[in-house]
Amino acid sequence: MTDIKALFSSEWMPEALIPARPRLLIVDDQPVNIQVLYQIFGKDSEVFMATSGQQALEVCRQKSPDLILLDVVMPEMDGIEVCTQLKADPETHNIPVIFVTSQDSPEEETKGLEVGAVDFITKPVNPAVVRARVKTHLTLKVQADALRTLASIDGLTRIPNRRLFDDRLAGEWRACRRANTQLSIIMIDVDHFKKYNDHYGHLEGDTCLKEVANVLRDANWRGRDLAARYGGEEFVCLLPETDLDGALTKAESLRTALENLALPHAASTNASCVTISVGVATIYPKAEDGVAALLGAADEQLYKAKQGGRNRVEGCDLG
Repeated sequence: MTDIKALFSSEWMPEALIPARPRLLIVDDQPVNIQVLYQIFGKDSEVFMATSGQQALEVCRQKSPDLILLDVVMPEMDGIEVCTQLKADPETHNIPVIFVTSQDSPEEETKGLEVGAVDFITKPVNPAVVRARVKTHLTLKVQADALRTLASIDGLTRIPNRRLFDDRLAGEWRACRRANTQLSIIMIDVDHFKKYNDHYGHLEGDTCLKEVANVLRDANWRGRDLAARYGGEEFVCLLPETDLDGALTKAESLRTALENLALPHAASTNASCVTISVGVATIYPKAEDGVAALLGAADEQLYKAKQGGRNRVEGCDLG
């Protein structure tokens, strides 16, 4: 995963963001061919192995490799079909695939590139050549990841934006559905923000939103959790594999953290400082159209928190 902090430093080069030990998946039905590539990359990379197409797909979803070295000719499911399925899945679409195969005809190479492979290397491999090509495609992946990351960051608050949240929500919905685990959403609204803007001015209003974002950024999140700006003075948090009690506890910690910051809000009618109202909803993901129901429930709980006096947390479990 791209180092977001490094992207905003004044001195970064895409190549420098390649992981110290890239995660490579080698797929070949012949163990001897896997061993050849392992000898080339095993010292400097974390190497996963698969001897069938189905196994390769499972490893990709579980391990999220940085790059795949994939044989074309395999029984049951060949490399072309594996690559086609990888590129059709949003969770694996961006993993670069290099075909490593004894097939060297222009037609075979064209077919491989058409289904989404980034390169085509013939066997027997030259260690220096395959090492150089893997390094090139890892660099290109880092550059592409960096651009996607920058496009997914809110320009004002420098936390993830709604576009990234929507993408991650779709992915985590599928993941929690497969694992039969709960997914929780936290919706946040800054209390009386229009009054804050009218009283202090829009520049101070922007500063206020940045402070709220800082509270979210500095919270103790787990690896797959996400906090984002949803729009205007609204923020949203995604908590995979989290039940309602866990989400409510997290929501209350965010509410308390902002209240303890004690940002003055002279125009507020419910507190002397900036506060937030919070709505929480939890669900066991099932049908794809349930995403809208989860977001709607969180929004309803947010409205309930506002109606209940603001600066509070409300939540529900959709089952």
